[in-house]
Amino acid sequence: MARLSEVGERDGWRCWICDEPVDPDQSVNDDRGPSVDERMSDKRAKAKGKKKGDGGLTERLAHRGCNTGKGKVEAVIPWADHLFVVDPSPIIPSVDRLVKKGGREVMARCPTQADAQQAADWLVDRVSRLEPGLGVTADIDAGGGQFLVSLRA
Repeated sequence: MARLSEVGERDGWRCWICDEPVDPDQSVNDDRGPSVDERMSDKRAKAKGKKKGDGGLTERLAHRGCNTGKGKVEAVIPWADHLFVVDPSPIIPSVDRLVKKGGREVMARCPTQADAQQAADWLVDRVSRLEPGLGVTADIDAGGGQFLVSLRA
């Protein structure tokens, strides 16, 4: 397992689950304290017997409370409350498909172009920290009185 400080520095001291800052000086026993988590999307790597050091499992920084709260279930990355989106796609499965196959994933619909642009900017930023090696861009397509936000890898 990588040292907590190494993982924290690499992840910019932000929790990969809730995207809030993690205080490196907080006690590891506190719910808002730092902990290291293995992304559950790496279960294929676990099934193949890969280890952390050989390109297998990804360690991420998380608050102890976020990490403990998700337990052994797939984490859910929430959409930001300030975004006005309709029918938002689950972020982790969409990102996993982009990592595996590339292409385009439709992420949400928005009522205005400004809302769509705000959602697109937030998504690109969030995904860049969730999956740093994946280069994504956002597309906004108008149609039917709404705006479709999609990610392209």
